[in-house]
Amino acid sequence: MKIVVLCREGSCCPVVKITDEHVEIGEKDNLCVLTKGEWETLKEKIVNGEV
Repeated sequence: MKIVVLCREGSCCPVVKITDEHVEIGEKDNLCVLTKGEWETLKEKIVNGEV
């Protein structure tokens, strides 16, 4: 599992957890779970400037 923290240490902020099965984005009680396919689509749209 890979975890990426989106803010500086000590602040309250969401994280991205990447596993072999899915990707979780968010924080406690506010979580979005994406399949690997959905995650790849999101990354592609960000790179292409669509999001």
